[in-house]
Amino acid sequence: MASIERTFSLQVPSSTENLAMIREFVNGVGARAGMAAADVAKLELAVDEACANVIEHAYGPEVTKEVSVRATLDEDSVQIDIIDTGKGFDPTEIPQKNLEELAAERKSGGLGMRLMKKLMDEVHYEIIPGQKNELRMIKRLKK
Repeated sequence: MASIERTFSLQVPSSTENLAMIREFVNGVGARAGMAAADVAKLELAVDEACANVIEHAYGPEVTKEVSVRATLDEDSVQIDIIDTGKGFDPTEIPQKNLEELAAERKSGGLGMRLMKKLMDEVHYEIIPGQKNELRMIKRLKK
């Protein structure tokens, strides 16, 4: 029997005020996928971090832009795509300081991609300059 794939989308203006709406959307997706509460929390945290980074770094003070969150569910996984048209970045160029060093400096930030990779099973980032940035995160479902 073929796998059934379901896709859900949410588009919101690039304001931190909308992070709660994004978390609620992701929570609903996780529940629909039948994920355990702990895994839904991880999914929600990873997406929240990614969207906060888009709003803060890709768009900056520009609140007229949009953040798109697309969730695709099948019997094996939940895939979340976060798409924006803001300033992209190359995650390989971000210095990966060790956690002790970051804690000693008492700086916030610098943990986003590391956190997402820890919480999710796969994380991919693609930049199409002048068009879009797309972050794809996949969480495999436990059977």
